Amino acid sequence: MVSETQLVKTVSGLGRDELRMWIDAGWVRPRFKSGRAVFREIDVARVRMIVDMRNDLGLPHESIPVVLSLIDQLHGVRHELKRLAAAIEDEPEEVRMRIGRTLARRR
Repeated sequence: MVSETQLVKTVSGLGRDELRMWIDAGWVRPRFKSGRAVFREIDVARVRMIVDMRNDLGLPHESIPVVLSLIDQLHGVRHELKRLAAAIEDEPEEVRMRIGRTLARRR
């Protein structure tokens, strides 16, 4: 976990006011301890991604929440697919084989 000050120092092109605006907008969701924001590794990665979208890709401010929403949805679907794959893996061999054949037919 890193503090707001550490995050602003380590992420090139990030300002404190900008970070706070992103937190207020819900783009970044740090934890709060004793009233201060602390950022997990996933938060730091998200901040870096937002900075890259803005600086490297030149995305306008209004487009960033749309892209973040799509990325969040993609991660959610990926998580659900992993859960589904694990549930299928727990099934007996004959069920897994039947699912495999059904999937092959539907391609």
